[in-house]
Amino acid sequence: MNPSSAAQQLPTCTVEDIRAGQFDQVVGALADILMACVRHGASVGFLGVPDAEDAFSFWYGVNGSLVSGGRRLLVARVAGQVVGTVQVLLATPANGSHRAEISKLLVHPDARRQGVARSLMQQAEAVARAEGRSLLTLDTRTGDAGESLYRSLGYQLAGVIPDYARSTTGRLADTSFMYKKLV
Repeated sequence: MNPSSAAQQLPTCTVEDIRAGQFDQVVGALADILMACVRHGASVGFLGVPDAEDAFSFWYGVNGSLVSGGRRLLVARVAGQVVGTVQVLLATPANGSHRAEISKLLVHPDARRQGVARSLMQQAEAVARAEGRSLLTLDTRTGDAGESLYRSLGYQLAGVIPDYARSTTGRLADTSFMYKKLV
C-alpha cells in the first residue's frame, strides 16, 4: 500500500473525570479553551469573547458545583494537553433524579475533527449511567456541528425554540433541545 494513501493516525484522546481537588491543575487550560471557542463563534452564554478574568470566574463557579457533587467535569487530553471539556449536571429536583443534563461541550478549535467531542460525550454518558441516570438532555444552537454530532450519538430532537439565545454577534438564534434515553 502506498504510504501517502494510508489513513492518517489520529492522536490518542484520553478523558478524565476532574474532581474539586484536581481543578486548579486544569483551570488555566479550561479558560483558554472557553475563550478560543467563543472567539470561534460558540454560543455558550457569552455575548462577546470573555477576557481571562471572566473565563476564570466562569470556571471557578463550575468548581463550586464539583465540591457539592451537583456536577461532574470531564476533560479530554491529547498528547498530555487539555483540549476539550464537557459537564454532566446531576443536581436535579427529586422528581428528576433519573436524569442529567449535558452542558458546555467545548473542544479547542485546533483539536477539532479528531474524535475529542465524541470521546467526551461517550464518557459523559458512562458517568451518567454510573450515577443511575437513564435520561440525558442538552441544548445546542440549531444547525451547528454539535447538533449533527449529538444525532450521530443517538440523541433525539425534542423541539426547537426560535430566537432562544443571542449569539456573540448579537443575532438571535434558534436552539434545539435534545434527549437520549440510556439503556
